[in-house]
Formats: sequence, C-alpha cells, structure tokens
Amino acid sequence: MDMQSSNGSLITTIENNIATVEFGHPASNSFPRSLLDLLTLEINNLSINDTVKVIILKSKGTTAFCAGASFDELLAVSNEEEGLEFFSGFAHLINAMRRCPKLIIGRIHGKAVGGGVGIAAACDYVFATANASIKLSELAIGIGPFVIEPAVSRKIGKTAMTEMTLAAHEWKSAAWAQQKGLYVEVLETPELLDAAIADFSSKLASYNPDALLEMKKVIWEGTEKWESLLLERAAISGQLVLSDFTKKALTQFKK
Repeated sequence: MDMQSSNGSLITTIENNIATVEFGHPASNSFPRSLLDLLTLEINNLSINDTVKVIILKSKGTTAFCAGASFDELLAVSNEEEGLEFFSGFAHLINAMRRCPKLIIGRIHGKAVGGGVGIAAACDYVFATANASIKLSELAIGIGPFVIEPAVSRKIGKTAMTEMTLAAHEWKSAAWAQQKGLYVEVLETPELLDAAIADFSSKLASYNPDALLEMKKVIWEGTEKWESLLLERAAISGQLVLSDFTKKALTQFKK
C-alpha cells in the first residue's frame, strides 16, 4: 500500500520475504485516526500475505519516530463517543500487531512519545538509535497511557512503566529503554541501525516459517483478553480528554 495525503503517508515495500512499512506525518510522525486505521489495515493485510515472513516497522524522516496521537484531533473530541472512537485507533493497531502471525521488527530512529512508545512496545524485536529517547507525557495533558499500558508493561514491567508515567515531563534515554527491555539493540547512527536490521531480518526470514509462527504465539501468550481490555482503556481516555483540564493543557502544549 502506498498512500500520501495531508493526513500523512504509508508506504510498504516487499523484498526477499521482508515487508518494510513506513508511516509518516508532517507533525513529528503523529497519528490522526485515519493514519492509525491505514496502518492497522496494512498489518492485517500483511498477516495473510504468504510472501511475507517478517515485517519491519519504521517511520519517515530523521527526527522524531512518533509523537503519538494527533493533538488537533484530541482537541476536536467533543463527546465520549468520539473520545472512545479516537483512542480505539491505538487499541486496534496494538491488537493487530499482537495478532499478526509474522514477527515485527521495530526501527526506532528518534524520539517516541505516548502512543509512539506503545507502538515500539508492540513490536517483537526493536532496534533503536542513541537518539531514541522516550516519554509518556499523558498525565501532563490530563489523560493517561491507558490503552498502551498493557503493551508497555509487558515489555518493561509495571515498575518502570509507572516511573515513566508519573515522571510525565521527563525523557528516558535510549540506554534506559534498552536496560528495561524495550529496545534490544541501540546503535549510534541510522546507517548502523539499518545495517543491523537488514542483517537480522534476513536471518529471521531464512528460518522455518512454521517455527516463527509458533514462536509468535508463545511470545504473546496470555494477552488474549487485550481484545476487550484495550477498548475498555480507550473509553477511560475518551472520557478524560473531555475535561477542562485536558482541553486547557492541550491548548498550552500546542503553543
């Protein structure tokens, strides 16, 4: 799928049984709902594509990996139904990544905030650069990382997730993220990052696909209830985003 619009871009290339999916948006690769839905659809399509053994997930450019949810769309939410609908976008994406029978390699080349951290956590194996610091800033804008929390806690544990969430203004370094288990490898430059990913993904694609499929099931064992849990969490965020506190905080953040 190749899609370019004012709502962002999504480009997929498939080579040697490896699909590379690149999302992009002019506002620090943040996600309007339409782009979340396209990425979810693409993960679902690749799940049933027999020519694909491995998926690499990356974002456009050289600055931020992903700034999370679109602030403009968050500000536009006017009732609980719209709130649930918006935050369900991240719930559906994380569930699609979880259910996908192919292993997903994350390429985190820069900063990740909020939903961007959730996407990194939903990958099966993550490479990052030393610039790829992370932050869960949700409390600072009056909401919380409710939808992505199960994915983040599964990777780094409840304690580290709590530390990140409560220190909502604080960036955690790529070294911290590696130490906690979110990143497997941290490379100094984008060139080294791409070389490491190319080497790893080609090895992975050469393994028995049935063994990889069974391994994916094992990796995500015990997460079946996420299908409903993440949508329940989306409802919590959908209510909180309507508060005066959040509306004011979002307006301040935008400035």
